[in-house]
Amino acid sequence: MKLYTTDEAVGQEIESSLGMVRGNTIRARGFGRDILAGLRNLIGGEIKDYTEMLSDARDEAIYRMEKEAEEVGADGIVEVRFTTSQTMGGAAEILAYGTAVKFEQ
Repeated sequence: MKLYTTDEAVGQEIESSLGMVRGNTIRARGFGRDILAGLRNLIGGEIKDYTEMLSDARDEAIYRMEKEAEEVGADGIVEVRFTTSQTMGGAAEILAYGTAVKFEQ
């Protein structure tokens, strides 16, 4: 599945738009991570556990979006975007969305 952040795919002609597709996941911080993050916050620097957690969440959201696009018979997804929102204290949603398209053969 080809993903594009633009509204067109270089070298490909879009035959038809199949509508919006999306994938999301909600991840919660763990108590142990919060303790380590608090310590890192005191001395500064990257909080690698959180970086890894958010990277994994983005990957899962993309995977779910691609699966939804495959279900409608898409060849690719254009205008791919991400958004995040806090759902409750210590938990956040990562949402990937875009427009599923068929390319001319």
